[in-house]
Amino acid sequence: MDWNPIFISLKLAFFTTLILLLAGIPMAYYFAFNKKRWGQWADGLFSLPLIIPPTVLGFYLLMLFSPNNFFGHWLKATFGWELVFNFSGLLLASIIYNLPFMMQPLLAGFRNLPEHLREASFLLGKGHLETLWKVLLPNMRPAFWTSVMLTFAHTLGEFGLVLMIGGNIPGKTRLVSIMIFEEVETLNYAAAHQYSLILLGLSLLSLFTIRLASKLQQHYDAD
Repeated sequence: MDWNPIFISLKLAFFTTLILLLAGIPMAYYFAFNKKRWGQWADGLFSLPLIIPPTVLGFYLLMLFSPNNFFGHWLKATFGWELVFNFSGLLLASIIYNLPFMMQPLLAGFRNLPEHLREASFLLGKGHLETLWKVLLPNMRPAFWTSVMLTFAHTLGEFGLVLMIGGNIPGKTRLVSIMIFEEVETLNYAAAHQYSLILLGLSLLSLFTIRLASKLQQHYDAD
């Protein structure tokens, strides 16, 4: 059994989740409490990658990142970045595609908090940053963990998008989802079963983590 696809998939899921978490928390906080009209379009904006089929999104990102096009050529000439058939391209594509799975639970978590929590924090002289980290986030742990585990689990199962951007390069861009497809194509069902069981186990672990976080939050609120 080749463990490289599993390690690469876990690496991709970890960095995708980490980057989206660091960027998503302040973004969700801003859009959740923004009263301007364009701020109210946040749900539609962050749901857009869900509407576009993964292969279509992957195709247009492939065209965008290609060195033969202006943007891809500019990245290569200016920074030396080649995003096509490269892990960096996989990471950027995964960040774009998994944005809804991080943002939607966070937006719902912020909006479901009692308004008096934020108002009381401001009355006590706390700024936006301190209010966010010390008041709001501790009271929305289920939304936090749901966004983290949904993003992580969904990244592990990506197929069409990552195949378009990264291809199937052993030890570089071959992910476990692509490996499953390859084993099925060659009628090696035993190996496909092994890889599938690993993905299934990680998905169930993600679900268990979300349920546990929800129960811990309920216990915390009861105390």
